[in-house]
Amino acid sequence: MTPKRQSHHRIHAARVRPDELVQCARRAYRLVALDTEATLRLPYRPPYDWEHMLRFLARRAVEGVECVTAGAYARAVRTAAGGAVLQVRPVAGVDALELRIRGAGSFDLSPLCTRIQRMFDLSADPARITAALQRDPQLGALVRRRPGLRIPGTWDAFESGVRAIVGQQISVAAGRTLLTRLAQRAGERLWHEAPGPTHLFPTPESLARCNLKDFGVPRARASALQGFARAVRDGAVALDDSRERVMRALTGLPGVGPWTAGYVALRGLSDADGFPAGDLILRQQASSRGGALTARELNARAESWRPFRGYAVVQLWEAHATSAAAG
Repeated sequence: MTPKRQSHHRIHAARVRPDELVQCARRAYRLVALDTEATLRLPYRPPYDWEHMLRFLARRAVEGVECVTAGAYARAVRTAAGGAVLQVRPVAGVDALELRIRGAGSFDLSPLCTRIQRMFDLSADPARITAALQRDPQLGALVRRRPGLRIPGTWDAFESGVRAIVGQQISVAAGRTLLTRLAQRAGERLWHEAPGPTHLFPTPESLARCNLKDFGVPRARASALQGFARAVRDGAVALDDSRERVMRALTGLPGVGPWTAGYVALRGLSDADGFPAGDLILRQQASSRGGALTARELNARAESWRPFRGYAVVQLWEAHATSAAAG
């Protein structure tokens, strides 16, 4: 390299100010200052089947975004201050969950608590749910056996929609693999040194502009996924609207049918009456004749489960999982 080129290189480097380097790093990584920590207790009405909740979430945990270890659930979340890492575990001898929040500002605490209360279904009234579902002989037996089952939520309705679309017609394990790939491709990486979650789940904006070529799903499903992301980003689907309007907006999107919309209502909105219509496992589990019910037959039978169809869904899914594990 000639002296002239060396001089040019030095001048070019001198133009990059330290604050610009920091800004560049923060565009690639979301900084999480884990030196701040808050621990709160969130009460619930017993019984609460924590083992089921943790097992359900563990089977669907998106690697990098979530992790389940030593009886606790942890995940990375986006906050007004940047990003935070949450951990949820039961409190021994107390009807409450412990929420540990690292990296959040004081103004983030209230909305984070609200999200966790919804995600872990802490406002449920097991006595009312049991009383309502006991009118159905099959569900009555199930709720007496597992009275503390709750609706396992997702962090928000957008995440639930992405999970539902990606998971259409594939196994839970395959869906988890694809979602992990999606988080690596479209999610934002956290910038912190502690072990644990490393990525934030993709936003509508990042997913809408993500290159899904060779992602591993059929072209029509990739199109549905990005169409959903664009609709949320542009306000065509307002996920904070009423359940009826959300369902109507979702089913109006290409590639999003009643099952997907019902899944969003169930896990994304934590709707006690959320119902993924036509679900194959539900059609099989609710049948007493050896084969699966038709979608119409399932919908007709589920009318008697209102206003707690969502809890009937969780009970029947758990019965199926238990049977599959035993067999």
